Amino acid sequence: MRRTGAALGYLAAGVAAGPAGLLWSIAAVAAVAVLGVTQLGGPAFLGAAWVTRRLAWAERHRAAWVLGRPIDPPYLPAPAGTLRRRVAAVGAQPATWRDLAWLVLLFPLGIGLGVAGIVVTAVTVGMATAPAWAWAVPNPRAPFPVKPLMTTGGGRLLLVPLGLALLPLAAWLVRRLARLEVSVARALLAPGEHRRLVEETERLARTRARVVDAQAAELRRIERDLHDGAQARIVAAGMTLALAARKLRGVDSSSVALSDVDTARRQLDEALAELRRLVRGIHPPILTDRGLHAALAALAGDSPLPVVVRGDPALRFPAAVESAAYFVAAEGLANAAKHSDAGACVLELRRTAAGVCIIVEDDGRGGADPAGAGLDGLRRRVEALDGILTVDSPPGGPTLLRAELPCAS
Repeated sequence: MRRTGAALGYLAAGVAAGPAGLLWSIAAVAAVAVLGVTQLGGPAFLGAAWVTRRLAWAERHRAAWVLGRPIDPPYLPAPAGTLRRRVAAVGAQPATWRDLAWLVLLFPLGIGLGVAGIVVTAVTVGMATAPAWAWAVPNPRAPFPVKPLMTTGGGRLLLVPLGLALLPLAAWLVRRLARLEVSVARALLAPGEHRRLVEETERLARTRARVVDAQAAELRRIERDLHDGAQARIVAAGMTLALAARKLRGVDSSSVALSDVDTARRQLDEALAELRRLVRGIHPPILTDRGLHAALAALAGDSPLPVVVRGDPALRFPAAVESAAYFVAAEGLANAAKHSDAGACVLELRRTAAGVCIIVEDDGRGGADPAGAGLDGLRRRVEALDGILTVDSPPGGPTLLRAELPCAS
């Protein structure tokens, strides 16, 4: 009985909600169409969308009478920014137009199914309670068999068991009608494929950001282990060999052991230099200790070309972003020194609305291949952070390497 009563209430409310939804839809479309050619078009559209969403919110909660819980809202967060951007964002959401479609469809659906449910209920309950009221509405012109059933005492008593027998069937029909209407409402008002894809994209972006951050932290850990562990032990071994060589020279300068010790020292020095290059290639220590601008200044100092570094030394960014920007600058300076016959370079670091932009420009001969192994590797590193790498290198130069990295990554 509770479910049947809720279903009947849902159908009865639809009879009133249908015309209201249709009238609002017509008024909203007309107002936006008229004001769309003026400066008020954008605010009118956003205002109409706001009211439509409030009506759709009421419809989602009305569906809870049948479903047991409201339909989940399908809207995506509105972005901040200009009026044009907000209008475009709201208009691009399918949920905006599905709300309007439901308010239009609710008119025939709500009235048709609502009237059917009310009539079925009224007729069945009226038959079961005929002796209590049928005597007050005599109708001598009623057709057979309505006249004997409604105008005689025996006929009215006969309607009672017939009405009671039909009550379960009427209750089932009312619930089915309500389920039919709410199924259409759920198809239009519930989150659709667009919302699911957007949420899945956001989840994948968050997962990728965690993976990138974890990878950057692991690289920093490896760099620290190499710097504080293997490198320190190699330095200690070199010092021990230096002391041993000094002692051997004091004993016998022609000793074969002295030559072996000197050889071992040279090998250790070479291994130490190689290890330091490996550490810088994994994650430069200066990047963690002093920041991206200081690391770029160190790159400029090591370059055989004169390099001008521009940017705010106080700028700091997430570790993964700083690492990617550093390696973009390192590859750009290396290419300029090796392949472009450049005489000077400019290295610029700037903050943008989305994140950070790193620019490497040289005055060389140009002709850099964007699909080359080095630049392709950089592009993959930048794109892993949702960044964009562009290479502008016409024949004759200059070459401009630009990477834009969003800090949200």
